[in-house]
Amino acid sequence: MDPIAASAVRVLTVDDYAPFLGIARQLVNGTPGFVSAGEVSSGREACTAIEAAEPALALVDVHMPGMDGVELARWIGLRHPNVVVVLISATEPAALPAAVHRCGAAAVVRKQDLRPSLLAQLWRTHGARSAR
Repeated sequence: MDPIAASAVRVLTVDDYAPFLGIARQLVNGTPGFVSAGEVSSGREACTAIEAAEPALALVDVHMPGMDGVELARWIGLRHPNVVVVLISATEPAALPAAVHRCGAAAVVRKQDLRPSLLAQLWRTHGARSAR
């Protein structure tokens, strides 16, 4: 493995909207110090991908059929507590159900606000959790 990629923050993106997965991959790979660990389109796929990809950070869509982001964030928190979960949604965080804010995710952000600077800020703020 490339030494730079080995030291980069590995990010798994989980979203049922395929076009967003490509956008997220470009965002992650375009952010210095970050690398995409993969993209999956469902919570169930994410459970398997987390085992294989060993991400440090997971960007997880709140609204997905089947296992939604809240359920997945809880699952990750129980089984992989070192993975920092950031829930993402096109909806303003304040308008989301209370369960979204109580599921153990480190943060909830709007998809349209995701930028390299925000990704880096989220990691600076919440990444220490993964070092435990």
